[in-house]
Parts: sequence; C-alpha cells; structure tokens
Amino acid sequence: MQTDKATKGAWYALGILFGINLMNFYDRQIMGALAELIRKEWALNDALLGTLGTAFILMYAAVGLPLGRLADTWSRRKILAGGVSIWSVLTAVSGLAPSFGWMFVSRLGVGVGEASCAPAANSLIGDLFPPRRRALALSIFMLGLPLGTFLCYRLSGLIASAYTWRHAFYFACIPGLVLGLLALKLPEPVRGATEDKPLQVSPNQRSPFWQVLAIPTILWIIVSGALHNFNMYAINSFLPAFLMRTHLMSLKEAANISSIVLGAVGILGLLGGGWIADRWSRRRKDAKLLLSALCCGLAAPCIYLALNQPPGATLLFMLLMGTGIMLMFVYYSGVYASIQEVIPPNLRGTAMALYFFAMYLLGASFGPVITGLLSDHYARRAMQAAGAMEMSEQFKAIGLHHAMYIIPTLGVALAVVLFAASRTVKRDIEKMQVD
Repeated sequence: MQTDKATKGAWYALGILFGINLMNFYDRQIMGALAELIRKEWALNDALLGTLGTAFILMYAAVGLPLGRLADTWSRRKILAGGVSIWSVLTAVSGLAPSFGWMFVSRLGVGVGEASCAPAANSLIGDLFPPRRRALALSIFMLGLPLGTFLCYRLSGLIASAYTWRHAFYFACIPGLVLGLLALKLPEPVRGATEDKPLQVSPNQRSPFWQVLAIPTILWIIVSGALHNFNMYAINSFLPAFLMRTHLMSLKEAANISSIVLGAVGILGLLGGGWIADRWSRRRKDAKLLLSALCCGLAAPCIYLALNQPPGATLLFMLLMGTGIMLMFVYYSGVYASIQEVIPPNLRGTAMALYFFAMYLLGASFGPVITGLLSDHYARRAMQAAGAMEMSEQFKAIGLHHAMYIIPTLGVALAVVLFAASRTVKRDIEKMQVD
C-alpha cells in the first residue's frame, strides 16, 4: 500500500504530467485550428495541407521507438524535460515560417520533441498508481488531450483574429518551457513499484519488441490505435475548415465550436470512462476494452448524423458531433489501462512506443492526407458535374463534406477490433501474474 506522502507525491507528479500532455496536444492541434488561413496565404490544396500534419506524425512515430526503449532504461523525467523544451521552441519557430517548406521542416522537429511524452509519461504513471486507480489516473493524464485541444482552438482563433496566425504559434512556447523545468522535479519510482501482485519480469533473451508483439491483446490494440488515430487526426485537421466551408462560419466561430465538440466534451468522456472502467473491471477483467468497444460503436452513428446536418443547423450538429467525440474519448480510458495490465513493468515504455509507432504511422499519418486527397477528388467531381472550368470554394466545400464520411465508416471497424481485443485480454492478464 502507498503511504500518504507517496500518494500525495503521485498526484502532484500526475498534475505536472497532465500539464505536459496538455501542451503536447495544444501544440499539435495548432495546424488544424489555423489550417484555412495557412492554406489561403500559401495557396495550398487540401492534400498539401494534410501533408503538414503527416510530416509531424511520421517523425513522431519513427523517433518514438528509440525513445520508448530509453524510457525503460533511463531517467523518464529527463526525457520529458528535454522533449517538452524542444517541441515548445520549435512550435515558436513554426510561426516564423516564410514558406511551406520551412513549416514542413519545423513540424518534423516538433514531432521529435513530442515523441518523448507518451512512453515516458505512461511508464511513470504505471509505477505511481496501483491497478485499481490506474484507469482514472491515466484518464486524468489524457485530459490533456481534450483540454489542450479546447484551449488551442479557442485561443488560436482569438489570437489569429486579433493579430496573425503566426502569433498563435509564438504564444505556445512559454508554458512548455516552464513545464520542462518542472519535469526535472518529477519522482523516478522503481519499475513495478505499485503492483498489487508480483508480475512477471521480461527476460532479456529475445528482442523486447518481439516480446511485446507476442501478446495477442497488444496486436488487437495496435490495430485499434491505427483506426482510432486515423479518425481523430482527420477530424481535428479538417473540422474547422468543414465548418467554415459547409456552415459558412468565420474562423472565430469555427474555432469556438471546434474547441467544444473536439475538446471540452472529451473531459466527460475521459473522466466518466475512467471511473466506469475502474468500477466495472472489479467484476470482470475484460471490462475496460468492452467499454471502449461499446462507446466507439455508439460514436459512429452520432458522427454520421452530425455530418448529415444542413448548413445552419449548428446546435444539432454540435450535439451530435460532441456526443460522438465524447464517446470516442472513452477509448483512452480503457485501452491505455489495459496495455499496462498485459505488459511487464520493465517493457511498458517499449510497449507504448510500439503502440504509438503503429498508431501514428499507420493511422494518424494517413488520416489528414487521405481525407485531403478524398476532398480534392470529390471537389473535382463536383466541378466536373457542374460543368465548371475553375475550382471554387463551393466545390471545395462539397469535396470536404463527402470526404469526412470516412470517419464514421472506420468507427464501426474500430468497435469490432476492440471487441476482439476484449476476448483475449483476460488470458493475457493471467499470464502476467506470478503464481
């Protein structure tokens, strides 16, 4: 059992980790919040716009693997301190970009820094909180995602409207540097310190990556991560543009609505999901993944109906889209805690790095660019069907609207994959426990 002092230290550390994760997602979503202004200034099509998101993601996925291994063998607080400082400075550098090429390279650098966050932070949380509190602790950590998204869209829209889109990038630098200093004060607990029962320690006979991939539940979770991140990055990259084109909103209006339906609702999904997952898992070991499967299955029709709303039906769009995104956030509560339960403590950084590698390389990297390519394709079809000779904003609106239906379609597949993972998790948890 943890002492009162250790418990307070764990919650304090979680607060700093939450702040780091908030800035992680704040800086990550700036491109989506400001996409229309950047597209028009540099005369980009949607495919090139999506490529800016893909550049970040590819670097994030590639660098995450060695950083994950480092998180299992070196100081996790130093990894976090260095990472948040690097990505904060390079986010500010993005605001100086005079061209598409400069922006592309700077976003690659941001990806390098942000790749440090997930493996090191998840590994620390696993050693700071026991299994009975872990889903809630990880949900609080992941609150950085909706709150970071909410603040990014809300503040970036305000700053860009009052000044320029470049100032929105500069603004993000200072909080990140402060958090980098605070990260150096984080505790560094022994790996496996908070487990209720002794767990198997992974032997060093095989590659650590193959040891992780040999666990059936992890394979299903990796596939689910690719599908989930495809959807999340597609919708984050293009929802403000969708609202501006289809519902004829200003940047400020689109940013405000996006901050609510992509960010604020996630607080309910994460906290509610973490609380239900911890309680339900007392009765059955597959509860966390079953909950994620159920919620993602319900999210798909909500998002489909939101996209079907006619121009001007703002309240109904917000209700449906907000409900769908809230349900999608439950994914993190169940899945992240399940990874901790089927992986040896000395391989958790490696497992998260592998998961994130597939999640971003196979999912997030394709989400923005494929949605952008589909948008351009459907826009050309609409132009040809109308017999027009030039591309207009009207055809671009039609193209993006059609392209975004890929999101609820993949949402159904995601629910099926998570259900399959729930069928193997009980056996994998039992293999972890020492007799």
